[in-house]
Amino acid sequence: MKIYSDDGKIKIRSMVTGDAKILYEEYLSYGWHPKMETYEKYYREQEEGKRLVFIAEYEGKVSGQCTLDLNPKEGPWAGQGYPEIVDLTVFFDLHGKGIGSRLLDAAEMEASKISGIVFLGVGLHSGYGPAQRLYVKRGYIPDGSGVWYNGSVLDQYAPCTNDDDLLLFLSKELNHGTKK
Repeated sequence: MKIYSDDGKIKIRSMVTGDAKILYEEYLSYGWHPKMETYEKYYREQEEGKRLVFIAEYEGKVSGQCTLDLNPKEGPWAGQGYPEIVDLTVFFDLHGKGIGSRLLDAAEMEASKISGIVFLGVGLHSGYGPAQRLYVKRGYIPDGSGVWYNGSVLDQYAPCTNDDDLLLFLSKELNHGTKK
């Protein structure tokens, strides 16, 4: 297990096998439709060196997670060597404690070791409001490709559903580490 940061209250570390079940059960309790396979895949890809998985612990208990896809296959910068931050989530009862920012600090620091730019997609419905605000405050800007739906740019005036697949991609220039 790798420790990315630890201030005694919030620890950011790599994923261990038991984390998949904790994440799955927490998200299931929200009425979401998580898939255990997703979190097992994150762990497997972490072990294969394809993805970094950041697990937040708050006062010793798992409190959220975020991943960094090192070679994304979708989105406006797919296949260009820019890493993508994926699936940042902080458990609802712990919002406002700085956990999301600490997860992003770790992801951005690791991304800066391989690229001068990192990107992410954020949902557009109100459930993503806190994330939208956090990303803008941290300097992420829209990439200019417009809205994406189900993995592709959504054509102007095309119908869509305001669900988790309706995304706006944002990027941030990183000021440390290796630049691409």
